[in-house]
Amino acid sequence: MNTVRHIMEKSISTIEYNKSAFDAAKLFVENNTDFAIILQNKKPIGIVTESDYIKKIAAKNKIASEVPVKDIMSENFQTVKPSTEIENAIQKMLNNNIKRLLVFENKDFVGVVTQIGLAGYLRNKLLIDSTIKKIESDNI
Repeated sequence: MNTVRHIMEKSISTIEYNKSAFDAAKLFVENNTDFAIILQNKKPIGIVTESDYIKKIAAKNKIASEVPVKDIMSENFQTVKPSTEIENAIQKMLNNNIKRLLVFENKDFVGVVTQIGLAGYLRNKLLIDSTIKKIESDNI
């Protein structure tokens, strides 16, 4: 069975909690991403997304450089271990209506599982399964 370790992203954008929402927006653009993990003393304390930025800064006409990123982050993130089976990670995401899971190993933050990563995994699995069935049916 495949585990989260096989599909998690290890190179993740992070930003310190005392930086501004403007800094987060620049990070999104520079790293071509739509989220960042918020750190305090090198430990994840939240996640900020483009959606958070739109809803809590742009839609309220706030000045992004004056708003600390900690004020717009989500603190209620869900976690899994690298050894978590992919199917269990999918279920956790569906049950909690979330797009990302933070991955921790021995209390250390080691990566993120995203919907896009899961979709890629499932696409590859379907293609492989379909190819195997075709080969098997051709050999009958």
